[in-house]
Amino acid sequence: MTTPEKARGSQWERDVAKYFQSRGFDVERRYGAGMQYDKGDLRGLTGWTLECKNLKSITLSSIMDETATEMANANTPFGAAIIKRRRKSTSEAYVVMSLDNFVLLCEHLYQTKI
Repeated sequence: MTTPEKARGSQWERDVAKYFQSRGFDVERRYGAGMQYDKGDLRGLTGWTLECKNLKSITLSSIMDETATEMANANTPFGAAIIKRRRKSTSEAYVVMSLDNFVLLCEHLYQTKI
């Protein structure tokens, strides 16, 4: 039996995957989250590790440490935490990444001349 917190977290992962799908991305929930070599909560965006969080209290430091660990497990260059905002729609979630990772993304985008 799952806890209410786990159920809310799982629902948030499904909601975020559904939002990506509504925008044309082939993203789905990754099962086995929390395992020793967790690779993030969603799969389908090549090169990305996505960690979904639905927490009462946002603790950026621990969330970003977890995201970095999962990026290393998945061997991806980009990673972000998608954090639910209370009483807001899925599209209004926070997307958080380190400055270093953001700069790497910018370099990648500008090298490919978006």
